[in-house]
Amino acid sequence: MSEELNETALAEAGGKTRLYVTGDLGEGVAVTLDEGQTHYLLHVLRAKPGNLVSLFNGRDGEWLAEITEGSKRGVIATCRQQIDVQRGTPDIWLAFAPVKKTPSDYLVQKAAELGVSVLQPVFTRRTIVSRINEERMAANAVEAAEQSGRLTVPEIRTGVTLDKLLAGWPRERRLLFCDEGGDAKTMTQAARESRGGPCGILTGPEGGFDPAERAALRALPFVVPVSLGPRILRADTAALASLAIWQAVAGDWS
Repeated sequence: MSEELNETALAEAGGKTRLYVTGDLGEGVAVTLDEGQTHYLLHVLRAKPGNLVSLFNGRDGEWLAEITEGSKRGVIATCRQQIDVQRGTPDIWLAFAPVKKTPSDYLVQKAAELGVSVLQPVFTRRTIVSRINEERMAANAVEAAEQSGRLTVPEIRTGVTLDKLLAGWPRERRLLFCDEGGDAKTMTQAARESRGGPCGILTGPEGGFDPAERAALRALPFVVPVSLGPRILRADTAALASLAIWQAVAGDWS
């Protein structure tokens, strides 16, 4: 295939397989794909040398790459043309109490689609889940980034207790605390006030926050209690609704 891809080739590549890689990308750079990507291309998609894929790494934009070698030894894709420049991700973190496996998988996938930059599991007093699978979280985040067209993958952080989260929280970053009870601003108002500054969202477990946790959170100057309306939302629903509101008011939806 020609180094200069014509418009027909570019059109045919639109919507084709996108793969996240960790190595550098640039014109003529050959990228060796990992075992899982190799299996997917060769055995699921039946890809062959000459076929096109899109590659991104969170740093160098998105590149159209030609499969130049495809065998049991592995797949090599060579970058031919940049099709999108690197763009920043909205500076929004999500700190959430882990829930049962399936909702957690769903939450990670949808939060990645919504553009979250950091996913931080938090263990509260009422959190039922005692362990998290960071590798599974990372895989879900990568898959969601590939499918949604974003150029970055959310950072997956190790789970911490609520006390440790608050002790290490950057004081310049507002923490929008989704509080089920008491006097609180609407999420829309809080998001509007946070526009232009670093921000995070904190959602609780299935049983909500313990009263002592609520009191401790409300006493901190960087914490802003927020309400998500008159109905009690499931933990995963609250997290995604919060992100959607923030994106619409202060993020890249606005």
